[in-house]
Amino acid sequence: MLPNTRFILIETSHAGNVGAVARAMKVMGFDDLVLVRPRWPDVLQRDEAVDRASGATDVLARARVVQTLDEALDGMTHLCATAMTPRDFGPPTRAPREHLGAWRAEPSLAAGGGMAFLFGSERYGMRNDDVYRCHVCLSIPTAPDYGSLNLAAAVQLVAYEWRQALGGFAVAPPEPPLGADRPADAQALAGLLAHWEQALVAVDFLDPAAPKKLLPRLNQLLNRAQPTEAEVHILRGVARAMLQTAARAKR
Repeated sequence: MLPNTRFILIETSHAGNVGAVARAMKVMGFDDLVLVRPRWPDVLQRDEAVDRASGATDVLARARVVQTLDEALDGMTHLCATAMTPRDFGPPTRAPREHLGAWRAEPSLAAGGGMAFLFGSERYGMRNDDVYRCHVCLSIPTAPDYGSLNLAAAVQLVAYEWRQALGGFAVAPPEPPLGADRPADAQALAGLLAHWEQALVAVDFLDPAAPKKLLPRLNQLLNRAQPTEAEVHILRGVARAMLQTAARAKR
């Protein structure tokens, strides 16, 4: 059973960021969003949030606004703060990939516990007291001289790493383009090579008495190119035209 996953935004100040967070969550298959004391009580209905959600309005619709962090943490058993700067006396600081990959098999989560990711205000981040309540502080590795991440970007990165730790999504093979041709089989390539041998002899490019390595090299070229059936027909048409031109020249 997959663990419950909740994203908690504490004292968020920009409605647009809330919508962008909802979009980031939905892309990774998560939909449990809780806001603690946002700047705007109606933030989930504000135009900026709806516009930035870009199709993830269902995540906004089921999101909750609460007044205390205790309410937001109801049912959660493993708490992950997000902060760039480690806190004295705070929880250990880990990179998301390092921590989440190891924590996926934790028995408490497998038994139905909840994983909570806490994000602080855009203006001042997470308060020390909120960080101290957490089991770990996730710090996203960034360039040493510039580590400023937009709130939604941070949520997207953490959500991606957690989804990967949970097994990710199956990636379907790409659909072949409309009208795409099947790859030519070995028999078709052998027929093409024989046809080209005749044509090259006809135009005096290949001396059948001293062929050297021309035909094996052409064979390797075809194997690397992996032509389709339609491309083999085109190349055989070229060989046919060469034979016809050579025949007219000899007449």
